[in-house]
Amino acid sequence: MIIYKARKRDFVNDCMEGRISYAVKADFENILGKANESEVKAWDNSLRFMASVVMTPEIDDDTTVCIEYKLPNSGHRIDFIIAGLDDEDHNNVVIVELKQWQNAVVVEDKKYVNTFLGGANRDVAHPSYQAWSYAVTLENYNEAIRNEGINLFPCAYLHNYNLFPGDKINDPSIFPEINEAPAFFHSGEKELQSFILKHVRKASCVDIMEKIDNGRLKPSKSLQDVLGSLLKGSREFLLLDDQKVFFENIMAYVRRTALHSEDKTVFIIQGGPGTGKSVLAVNLLASTIREGRMAAYVTKNSAPRHVYEELLVKKDRFRKSRVGELFLGSGSFVGAKENAYDALFVDEAHRLNEKSGIFHNMGENQIKEIINASRLSVFFIDEDQVVTAQDIGSVEEIKYWAGKLNAKVMEGKLRSQFRCNGSDGYLSFLDDILDINHTQYSFDPDDYDIEILDDPNLVMERIKSLNLKDNKARVLAGYCWEWKSKKDGIGNDIIIDDKLFYHQWNFSRTQTWAIDEDSVEQIGCIHTSQGLEFSYCGVIIGDDLRYENDRVVTDYTKRASTDKSLSGLKTLCRKGDESALKKVDAIIRNTYKTLLSRAMKGCFVYCTDKALGNHMKEEIEKNKALVASFKEKARLG
Repeated sequence: MIIYKARKRDFVNDCMEGRISYAVKADFENILGKANESEVKAWDNSLRFMASVVMTPEIDDDTTVCIEYKLPNSGHRIDFIIAGLDDEDHNNVVIVELKQWQNAVVVEDKKYVNTFLGGANRDVAHPSYQAWSYAVTLENYNEAIRNEGINLFPCAYLHNYNLFPGDKINDPSIFPEINEAPAFFHSGEKELQSFILKHVRKASCVDIMEKIDNGRLKPSKSLQDVLGSLLKGSREFLLLDDQKVFFENIMAYVRRTALHSEDKTVFIIQGGPGTGKSVLAVNLLASTIREGRMAAYVTKNSAPRHVYEELLVKKDRFRKSRVGELFLGSGSFVGAKENAYDALFVDEAHRLNEKSGIFHNMGENQIKEIINASRLSVFFIDEDQVVTAQDIGSVEEIKYWAGKLNAKVMEGKLRSQFRCNGSDGYLSFLDDILDINHTQYSFDPDDYDIEILDDPNLVMERIKSLNLKDNKARVLAGYCWEWKSKKDGIGNDIIIDDKLFYHQWNFSRTQTWAIDEDSVEQIGCIHTSQGLEFSYCGVIIGDDLRYENDRVVTDYTKRASTDKSLSGLKTLCRKGDESALKKVDAIIRNTYKTLLSRAMKGCFVYCTDKALGNHMKEEIEKNKALVASFKEKARLG
């Protein structure tokens, strides 16, 4: 997505006349929402250096400059782009990652750098890795780049950074991406200029950036598609920015376990829906296994485990016994020996329970048992996805048991959005509409398709049609209907409008409903979808969420008796227990946020409560009008 775009001469003039930050800020806020002060200062400080680089008459004034280009299916943005032709008339794009750093410390064993950023010293990916990964991501997703012969050339420019003797920040043996994306420093203006001139000299008769921006995006890879190749060593899912830093940091600890076998370390990594927690967890699992270490992926949710196992055994021909060792339930560590594993990667850690076993009568605490069983435990957590009364996973609880077991605790947060087409605005919309957290939001309807439909049959029709493409569209629902068909698979469970809509809950005879070829007719719930993602989702919101007296309210009495999510809480709620009522309210809201954020590309919603459906429609229309206004302002300049 293009934010700021201009001919080279106009970009240089904006810089020379001191208005570049205002111009970029106006375009940014018209499209993405409010820019923070640090971003505005960065534009002021860095873009004048780029103006000096491209000011040479050897670069045609009509070449194209873009600033803050948003990558597809991601919240990441490219700092600076210049596009045009080389001497042989090839369509080329130079990508520049800009940094204001004055110094940095190379963390050699972890292959990242530490520098002062945002008021503190932080571990960050090398700028060359950033530029290279952005170019690869853009090429992977955009068909115009591949089909129309557009070449991408990434680099990094640290314009305030003076290299010192022995400085390893430019050492390709540590940072091999420098070979693909060279880094230029304070004294390297002419070298960067030469790099650009090698690839971009003349203006193209076609608008290269417009072709890229309008290029068809090929379907996003989903984790379940590439799991086997990840475990075999391929780089199907390229890690970006904060993912890369966490990966290298954790892998450094993995490698150290042989030297410090008695040390325990706990990583707590927070991240909302679609921030790449599962992708990072499986990448870490694969790399740890290749290091020859004992490791496993752990999750309370059986649905992703069974899906991964099915795909690895049938599609990638892994031995079933081996797959069973790699993907474990959270109750697998009752009675485990201390440090039996080098590393355990715990996905959806908010779903951990206190006790294990079918009757929740085994063990003491799953968090304690996981930390005890491994030298390194990595917990991926989103406290806003707690969806049952038994979920006890929290940052505070993990820290408590880490302290009890003398484990060193490291913390971090994944911020980049990869699901919902990379739209942070859509997730903020969900927080707002579900009355979880009220913040300003806007999201481009062209980026993510959200539609409220008046007939559940239309939801099913849309999903069935979209499912024909890749078997990655499913209908989900709140657990407000009894699961009568569970025992014998006969009859319908979800009946709406006096049998005008009637479908079963997900098959009881399979544990891989999410990928089964014949399951699109069935409807999934939170228990069979959390931890997985789809291309498109239909979501049926039941009577446990309604719109009354100008606010969204929850009603635990409308949940099905076969749903055990609220076990133990309903009785307390009936007695008026405020704590239980508050917890149940949060569980219902969290459940729908989780369901509404399972899809990569779009979501179609039906509400049994008409007032709620109308309220959601109104808010979506307000957002559309706001975004249309932003775009019109941007078009008019």
